[in-house]
Amino acid sequence: MTAAQPTIVATSISFQPSGGSVWDGTPGPGYQHAVKLARGGEHPRLCLIATGLGDNPAYLSATYAAFGQLGLLVSHLALFPMPNVPDIREHLLRQDLIWVAGGSTANLLALWRLHGVGEALRECWQAGVVLTGVSAGSVCWHVGGTTDSFRLPLRPVTDGLGFLPYSNSPHFDAEPQRRPLAHELIGSGVLPGGYATDNGAGLVFHGTDLHEAIAEKPKARAYALTRQPDGSVREDELPTRLL
Repeated sequence: MTAAQPTIVATSISFQPSGGSVWDGTPGPGYQHAVKLARGGEHPRLCLIATGLGDNPAYLSATYAAFGQLGLLVSHLALFPMPNVPDIREHLLRQDLIWVAGGSTANLLALWRLHGVGEALRECWQAGVVLTGVSAGSVCWHVGGTTDSFRLPLRPVTDGLGFLPYSNSPHFDAEPQRRPLAHELIGSGVLPGGYATDNGAGLVFHGTDLHEAIAEKPKARAYALTRQPDGSVREDELPTRLL
């Protein structure tokens, strides 16, 4: 089976620490919720994409182990030094979920365009493959957002895949520059209005409509950011369901 409708789960939800190395962790209820939405049967197929981290082999190994805890059949798409699968589109369309890691949003988008990954991901989304991810893997589905791809200070990225016609700002409570920059970029029209998530929170979209905000942490919240006629930005805390 596939998801009931095109579905994106865009989050600021990292793995829960397991006491191992910096890469090790356990997928919490946010990841389990994405798996449930994919309706992939007893052993759903998941492809992880870590382009934003340069396809770091240590990270890929740890992530295989983490997702294996959920009984998933895990594969990955690497683009360094060249694609690791003969047909990117065919491989991605075989999945139930595609999970995108954090890292450099700008580098991720550039490499995806070079290899046609964006077009393949759009086809997957329309076919009912659940698209999900954290940080850069949250921003990428949108028109753009705030990013540390160019080091600090944070800067805008405006050439996202645009499946969702909004801006996105992750780590809203954890990085002091996120909130003021998101307000500035939306207020000036550099980015459209959109959404933001605290660490531990995520957004579930059905088609291009926000279905709900979710959280793994009791105090984590999601927000809607709307440009007002005078150029100010209204920030509304969204009802957020604790998983």
